[in-house]
Amino acid sequence: MRAYDLQQALAPVSTGTVTTADEDAAAFPRLASFNAGAIYVGRFAGQTPWERHPDADELLHVLDGAVDITLLTPDGPAHVSVPAGSVFVVPRGLWHRQLARAGVTLLAATPDHSEISAAEDPRT
Repeated sequence: MRAYDLQQALAPVSTGTVTTADEDAAAFPRLASFNAGAIYVGRFAGQTPWERHPDADELLHVLDGAVDITLLTPDGPAHVSVPAGSVFVVPRGLWHRQLARAGVTLLAATPDHSEISAAEDPRT
């Protein structure tokens, strides 16, 4: 068993939109394995690419700042603002992206199988 120091795990400056696997790994270090995925902590500003997790839900806990999440649901896009101290569960299989206007620090329990898209609409 191990406790994790989140401040030590965070990169000193990891802001900006993540565009490569190396940038993603630097912005969101993997802390530990968890069920069929892992726990990550990260800090960023800007908009992320679209992602989805076909096999499981994703849990997001906003530690500092705020993030706007857009989900592509069967009924159309849904927008949720998640402030510091809040938890949000992204349902399995839904494309989603995050926008942190002034920066955000969050903890995520993310499934291992994830799909990423830079398309305007990843469903097409």
